[in-house]
Amino acid sequence: MIDPPKAQRAVPERYLLLLLACVQFTHIMDFMVIMPLGPQLMRELHISPAEFGNIISAFAITAGIVGLAVAPFTDRFDRRHMLLFCYAGFTLGTLACGLSHTPEMLMLSRALCGAFGGVSSATIMAIVADVVPAERRARGMGIIMTAFSAAAALGVPLGLKMAQIWKWEAPFLVIAVLAAVVWVMLFRILPPVRSHLLASRSTKPGHDFLLLMRDGNAWMGLVLMMAAVAGHFMIIPYLSPYLVGNVGLPEKHLFLVYLVGGVVTIFTGPLVGKLADQHGRYKVFIVMVAFACGIIYHLTTSGPLPMWHVLLNSAIFFIFASGRFVPAQAVISLAVPSSRRGAYMSLVSCARDLSSGVTAAIGGVVVATGAGGQLLHFNRLGLIAIGMSLFSLVIFRLVRSAE
Repeated sequence: MIDPPKAQRAVPERYLLLLLACVQFTHIMDFMVIMPLGPQLMRELHISPAEFGNIISAFAITAGIVGLAVAPFTDRFDRRHMLLFCYAGFTLGTLACGLSHTPEMLMLSRALCGAFGGVSSATIMAIVADVVPAERRARGMGIIMTAFSAAAALGVPLGLKMAQIWKWEAPFLVIAVLAAVVWVMLFRILPPVRSHLLASRSTKPGHDFLLLMRDGNAWMGLVLMMAAVAGHFMIIPYLSPYLVGNVGLPEKHLFLVYLVGGVVTIFTGPLVGKLADQHGRYKVFIVMVAFACGIIYHLTTSGPLPMWHVLLNSAIFFIFASGRFVPAQAVISLAVPSSRRGAYMSLVSCARDLSSGVTAAIGGVVVATGAGGQLLHFNRLGLIAIGMSLFSLVIFRLVRSAE
């Protein structure tokens, strides 16, 4: 039997961040691996791009709805207990994805993953905001967000290879096993996170949440997250079918896009956080958005390209389009006091997931499959993504620090 008291020992900040990054790695790998499986899923399950978009949206929209429902209560619990419970549900949902054999079963399983995964992700961000001082907040967020890079560099390419060698269900079964191992590590290592409880328990249940809902600054943070996600996720779900059908990238080489992009951002993610802490988060955010808009326009309007050009585009896209979330997440985490941070990060997660789900659904309506297997109207998604990215620059300036 596992000894719970071992979880009570003090854990160095860096080790704690790495452990939480492992949890986030499984979340992001689960969320991302289905996207490059698009060509295979549409072929084997006989579904359209719109139906594929709906399967992706099921995860995000359910995560948003559940996150909104539990937000008023998250600051009433030890964040350790909340994370362990929700992460267990996420692990079971991922296992259900691997055991699905029809589009309907897969969509239901994705919804289950989203229901628990969204709250887990929000709890991780709340823990980071609680344990990492404001002056190192962007760097701490950068470490957590390297999970995105690691998932892209290691998890997604391996998942694609497993799907090509065996079946599309294989990546989800492997993620479920990996998540079970990480859950045991959490149980043994993660200490209680209760600093927020004294303030939250001194008020009536729901009172802090009502104050939060009346906080205009908190709403600006939510709008910032939604705008940043819309500027990113408008093209992400359909990037793989576009590269295969329009750019001419062989499906067997699709994993290289995520491998190259993930490897470079493993190093650039923490660097972006360090630069944001040193030189100002807004300045770094401007640079990230400017380069992101340029590469998004190029990606969505290019025709057939050689392999080296596709991989170069992928590296640039991952560095800047993903890097903008590091300063944005740091600023958003400072928008409310710690006593309301758990509820707020749940709302932020809810806003992120709903935005990504709605955006994916909109993308499915805009694009269509041509007679030759090409993805039509992808350039329109690029223009919408650029517009939302520029809008996020305006909103960023309106978010103030509550610390």
